[in-house]
Amino acid sequence: MPSAPPPLPSALPRHVAIIMDGNGRWAQQRRRPRMIGHRAGARAVNRTIDRCLELGIPALTLFAFSSENWGRPDDEVQALMKLFLHALDREVDELHRRGVRVRFIGERERFGASLVSRMQLAEQRTVDNTAMTLSIAASYGGRQDIARAARTLAQEVAAGRLLPEQIDEDLLGSHVALADIPAPDLFIRTGGDTRISNFLLWQLAYTELWFTDVLWPDFDTDQLQRALDTYAGRERRFGLTSAQIAALATETSSP
Repeated sequence: MPSAPPPLPSALPRHVAIIMDGNGRWAQQRRRPRMIGHRAGARAVNRTIDRCLELGIPALTLFAFSSENWGRPDDEVQALMKLFLHALDREVDELHRRGVRVRFIGERERFGASLVSRMQLAEQRTVDNTAMTLSIAASYGGRQDIARAARTLAQEVAAGRLLPEQIDEDLLGSHVALADIPAPDLFIRTGGDTRISNFLLWQLAYTELWFTDVLWPDFDTDQLQRALDTYAGRERRFGLTSAQIAALATETSSP
């Protein structure tokens, strides 16, 4: 199956994905418990959602809790779960009012029944909203995501509904998380580390990466604008040459 042509360059990303790093260090710098940092980080989430809605960015994906985060101290994990519950109870009504579709990706079966129920209710209530798709990666890992997709296709082969030679990049890509929305155009990571930490490994293949030393609770609209400005100034070629991208843009804009 031939690959689709690359999307044309745009000044505004269709999909922004963010690793929100630095909550604990932000709190430690202030000699406060780590949970204070996570609460401050929740306010940065609200600022980011607000600004993306204002700009008309149609998709935002936030890495809230990785599959590896289960290895953190139990008291911090439990406190994060409570914060997650409270945020869902507090924010879903407002997100729904503003037309945001909320969805969760990851192994939600690892969460408690109460949290899973709230996730499902949030998804069901907002499923028809179109202003923005807000995807929350929770108990998520990129390798886990790809392995799950491969396992699904393997089951189809075992059942005789699919031939191994029919499996290509497009088919596998249709079974990973977020397959129904454009791949991220812009990836942002706060907190100073310059790696993607098992986040959306398949989906980030041609994403523009932007890193900042700013800790997540201090990430504001000015920081977001810097990332967007950097993105707008980059040439995205998707393996093609600059001349080919320019010709593709000309063909598309011709009457």
